[in-house]
Amino acid sequence: MWLEKEPELDEVISAIGGAEGYDEIVFCGFGEPTERLPLLLEVAGYLKSLNKKVRLNTNGLGDRIWNRPIAPELAGLIDVVSVSLNAGDKEKYNERCLSDFGESAFDSVIKFASDCVRYVPKVVLSVVDILPEEELKKCELIAEEIGADLRVRKLIG
Repeated sequence: MWLEKEPELDEVISAIGGAEGYDEIVFCGFGEPTERLPLLLEVAGYLKSLNKKVRLNTNGLGDRIWNRPIAPELAGLIDVVSVSLNAGDKEKYNERCLSDFGESAFDSVIKFASDCVRYVPKVVLSVVDILPEEELKKCELIAEEIGADLRVRKLIG
């Protein structure tokens, strides 16, 4: 999906309307939702005013994008944070993700998810089911250590 321009707050709210027929609204998509954190937070506030459940699917690098911890800002606005873990260790993460934040990206993802556990009711680390069993076990341990759930999802495509 390519947009001519990024929508402004009033355009997003107008498109959502009353969100009739939806129990949960998910910030997810082509790109990283926390890139537009101020808009995300305002829209999440609007959705909470409609008594909607709000989930954030993220790569977990919002702290790095904004150069500050953002998990506290999610409190009361986001019900579930799903973080794409993608790997069981730093080396595999760097091979697969090629993050602009380099070698420290994996540790940043873990730190963000760990911080979210303190501010958001449910935190899920997700990985795809094609990872080797040994690596899946590492992911399980990471989730357990920080107090998050682990979701092993099917590879699409």
